[in-house]
Amino acid sequence: MAQAAVSEFQAGELSRHVGVTLRRVILAFIFAMGIGVAIGIILGLSRRANDWFNIWVVIFLNLPALVVIVLCYLWIGLNEVAAIVAVSVNKIPMVTVMIREGTRAMDPKLADMARIYQMPRIAVLRHIILPQLAPYLASAARTGIALIWKIVLVVEFLGRSDGVGFQIHLYFQLFDITMVLAYAISFVIVMLLVEMLLIQPIETRASRWRQP
Repeated sequence: MAQAAVSEFQAGELSRHVGVTLRRVILAFIFAMGIGVAIGIILGLSRRANDWFNIWVVIFLNLPALVVIVLCYLWIGLNEVAAIVAVSVNKIPMVTVMIREGTRAMDPKLADMARIYQMPRIAVLRHIILPQLAPYLASAARTGIALIWKIVLVVEFLGRSDGVGFQIHLYFQLFDITMVLAYAISFVIVMLLVEMLLIQPIETRASRWRQP
């Protein structure tokens, strides 16, 4: 297996397909976190908005990833946009729920202080809301990466012509277990490096205020 991975890397195929998959993971992560955080803050601050949107959050939270992927491919087409949208839609509800609960847990005294001093909304978001949400953002990012890269592989398996998922599908059809494991484990190693070098340091820093 290691020899097969080295051979694919030397041929340039492994690095190309891993790079394509990693790009999709990053794009889907950015969209999912951005939209999920915005919706989560709104639902956490507004009871009316939460009452209206909560049923949709529950529906999308429990909607199978495979159904979302297939529908996106049917509605949008077998293209890159559909792939990114499918992955993002699967992750947004989870981010929304985590950030909503974090927003509800914020110290109301700080919000009262902001109103008394008539702080601008941008300043409130930057200096009061986001610092308190930092641990929740870090947790959402960590679980997001773990979920997104798995869904990306399924998206590639079903409807893309490149990426690690596509290669796994290709070698699955050829019954080549060695190459399937070579691509799968190679990408797992990449995501472990992302976890250790990026996600864990961010989470540690965001949670530093909890330490005695």
